Amino acid sequence: MTAKKNTRRSAGLLLFRTGAEQGLEVLIGHMGGPFWEGREQAAWSVPKGEYAPEEAPRAAARREFEEEFGHPVPEGEWVELGEARQPSGKTVTVWALRADIDPASAVPGTFTMEWPRDSGVVREFPEIERFAWCTPEVAAERLVKGQRVFVERLRAHLTGGGD
Repeated sequence: MTAKKNTRRSAGLLLFRTGAEQGLEVLIGHMGGPFWEGREQAAWSVPKGEYAPEEAPRAAARREFEEEFGHPVPEGEWVELGEARQPSGKTVTVWALRADIDPASAVPGTFTMEWPRDSGVVREFPEIERFAWCTPEVAAERLVKGQRVFVERLRAHLTGGGD
């Protein structure tokens, strides 16, 4: 018997900044909705989302950032961080972009779901409830497990250990 191949794909954009005082920081978002409420560890994500086969991954990363952050993607050179298969089986492709934006200016997109389950009540929740700049060490604790690799790849790129 052959296992069904998971063809779900997501693309995202990891903003980063560097400075003499703070060093490297990445911008990540705390996921919205009741499942993530009250959680900090492994409850944050790179702004990303699924896309259909006919959409280019880079275009999806741009669209998803704009939907989740609520502002256009800053100008700058995109650094390809590659893809990683998530524990769910989904493949995520991420780029990095050097930019310094204010997380408090985010106007996140929303989604609707029935909550509480089986209540018949449909509620609206933010896709990402808040954004924050984090050091790679803090991001490693906050990000969902399957996305931590992108921060490591960014660090390698910035230190000359990767292209």
